[in-house]
Amino acid sequence: MEKILKFGGTSCGSVESIQSVLSVIESNWKSSKQFAVVFSAMSGVTNSLLEAGKLASQGKEPYLPLIESIETRHFEVIKHFIPLKGQSQVIAQIRTLVNELRDVLKGIALVKENSPKTSDLLVSFGERLSTSLITAILKEKGLPVLFVDARQFIKTNDTFGKSEVDFAQTNTLIQAFFEQHADEICLITGFIGSNALGETTTLGRGGSDYTASVIGAALGVKEIEIWTDVDGMMTADPRKVTNAFTIPSISYAEAMELTHFGAKVIYPPSLQPAFSKNIPIRVLNTFNLNFKGTVVSKEQKPNPYIITGISSIDSLALVNLQGSGMIGVAGVSAKLFTVLAREKISVILISQASSEHSICFAIEPQNAVRVREILEAEFAQEMLIGDIEGIDIQSNLSVIAVVGEGMRKHTGVSGKLFSVLGKNGINIVATAQGSSELNISVVIEQKDLSKALNVIHETFFFSKLKTLHLFLVGTGLIGKTLLDQLAGQERYLAKYRGLKVKLVGIANSRQQLIQEKGIDVKSALDQLAQQGKSQDLPAFIEKIKALNLPNSIFADCTADKQIYSHYLGLFKSNISVVTPNKVANSGPYPLYAELHQTALEKGVKFLYETNVGAGLPVINTLQGLIASGDRFEKIEGILSGTLSFIFNQFKPGRSFAEVLREAKAKGYTEPDPREDLSGMDVARKILILSREIGLKLEFTDITIEKIIPPACEHAATVDDFFLELEKANDYFEKMVASAAERGHVLRYIAALENQKITIGLREIDAQHPFYQMDGADNVIAFTTKRYHDRPLVIKGPGAGAEVTASGVFADIVSMGSYLA
Repeated sequence: MEKILKFGGTSCGSVESIQSVLSVIESNWKSSKQFAVVFSAMSGVTNSLLEAGKLASQGKEPYLPLIESIETRHFEVIKHFIPLKGQSQVIAQIRTLVNELRDVLKGIALVKENSPKTSDLLVSFGERLSTSLITAILKEKGLPVLFVDARQFIKTNDTFGKSEVDFAQTNTLIQAFFEQHADEICLITGFIGSNALGETTTLGRGGSDYTASVIGAALGVKEIEIWTDVDGMMTADPRKVTNAFTIPSISYAEAMELTHFGAKVIYPPSLQPAFSKNIPIRVLNTFNLNFKGTVVSKEQKPNPYIITGISSIDSLALVNLQGSGMIGVAGVSAKLFTVLAREKISVILISQASSEHSICFAIEPQNAVRVREILEAEFAQEMLIGDIEGIDIQSNLSVIAVVGEGMRKHTGVSGKLFSVLGKNGINIVATAQGSSELNISVVIEQKDLSKALNVIHETFFFSKLKTLHLFLVGTGLIGKTLLDQLAGQERYLAKYRGLKVKLVGIANSRQQLIQEKGIDVKSALDQLAQQGKSQDLPAFIEKIKALNLPNSIFADCTADKQIYSHYLGLFKSNISVVTPNKVANSGPYPLYAELHQTALEKGVKFLYETNVGAGLPVINTLQGLIASGDRFEKIEGILSGTLSFIFNQFKPGRSFAEVLREAKAKGYTEPDPREDLSGMDVARKILILSREIGLKLEFTDITIEKIIPPACEHAATVDDFFLELEKANDYFEKMVASAAERGHVLRYIAALENQKITIGLREIDAQHPFYQMDGADNVIAFTTKRYHDRPLVIKGPGAGAEVTASGVFADIVSMGSYLA
């Protein structure tokens, strides 16, 4: 015998899948290979049989439609594959089995009891039906097939529901049987066996795999093929991790670890007989016949990745037993796990503090109440005298196992794992790692499971390309330009920065759109216009939080004065924020402090380089100086591109009104230029810088000297304002002429010195770093302990959509380097 094939429930579940099964069997037959085939019940049939048994034991007849549905499914397959003249015989065969099934259920209904022994007989019909059906179809095709009821050679004890195989007797019977039927293709019922009295038993979870393994080991086959509905064993659950891919080869030990923690493709404990004989297991896809699948063998082949796979259990409860009386006391652990074993409570994970002050272990959540009762009874005396403080049980948790034999050859795997979880705000409730370094397990909150799986998978399997999930609010000049820059730099980011910026949400003052699969940045505005819903910012924010995507970034490219109220909630949901909007950082100091402290505590980033100087590296430079230990003595700056342009152009011979009209025509000013001339925007910027160097200043602490006379300031309209400005021409001419006579120029400067901020129009001489200015440039001078005699000067364009968007873009890339 060369190999054993095993087909699972989904492989036998429909006309399409059965056609693939037939193709595989025919292909093996034509290649003259000696093989046998094990079948599971049709998908869903075993559950229907169990439900029917439950209903029958309650004396209810609604179980009959379930049986009729099972019968119909099998008849539909017969009608598709068997020619009309041969259908009656096969239908009669299936109907006989179904009638026998009905009799069993009738008996259960009469006695109103469904014992484990009866339940085993009941569910055995699933495999018997599917195997009989496929045998009939292959006979019709002319293949030398033989229906084989595994109960005749799989011999077990009397533990119904999960019987143990008597290998000595079973192996002898298998070898004798196949010696007699060497020329036939044996089609075998999986999952079932029989005890010494010939009563039907079942082999428990993975029973059909177990049948294939037992037969393969007894016959010493070269390989066992497990046919499923996926492309072999995957690096993670593809339903939760879209980038999961097939593992070409995996060791027995790794497969055991992955399946213990939730991977359901195969159940290695059931394949232990094959493993003990070093028989490779190949996991294949019935729906993708040309795919090579996964080979499970004694030793894994070289793996390009540090880890082999990630598995998870969606729902569990964590039990914590703690108390000072446990420290140094021998036998507490033994007593704990002995009572759990006695009560047949399965423990998924164990973690114990080195101080022996506490022991925590994970269990299935449905056992939580029972475990509390058991432990409270078992440790009643210890709890009474205070040696054990109590039994704490946490629910709504999940466990993730990172598995791979390669981990023992690499340092820092745990650090990398914990770091990426921490940066995404995923709290680790408990952790466990064996000395073999084959598995690192972490318990987390269930709500974070999908997020955690994706960031771990991306970190360990796709380290060359990290995905940032971007939510953009504001599609004006800055937002639109940012989208253009993201589109233009997509290839560069992937190739040189290892980043992929995935736009997931976009909103403006009218509409909003969220698509978890991503929005094409090139057509984002069109998609927003065509598919967007009416704008509801709170709902948009809540959806972002609910998605709980890894490496999430919220980009606020608006001038909205209220949107900052959502920043705190975003931080608390572990979502980073990048923004040119100055309102949050220039608002009340307690809010500023709370935002920054929360971002720090949550391990997220709050980046706002464009708050001061647009695309100029002002904030980063300042923060770098502080981090390196420098101390600030003075900060001076021309922080308004508008006012910079105005006073660069305002020279003797030109009226102030004329220069201001030119600035307005070029789009440098606000619709009402008095907003620029008020100095309020400059005040916000210098206030932000003061807070960055540690001063707890408020807006009211700033002294702003007025530029324009009261009559101009209080004019009813913009037109009236310009009329008043012209009337006040002498005031401005005297100012600029006086400065020119001394070789000075006028500059609108914000200054921070001695913990005081002043803003106003200043005369400066040619020695001042702000003397030579051009266009609408911003300039900032930092006088520090290190830069005392010659201030550090940063100069360049401080306004405009292109430079501001580029600053936001740079913040996103910087944030990506941190998060990923």
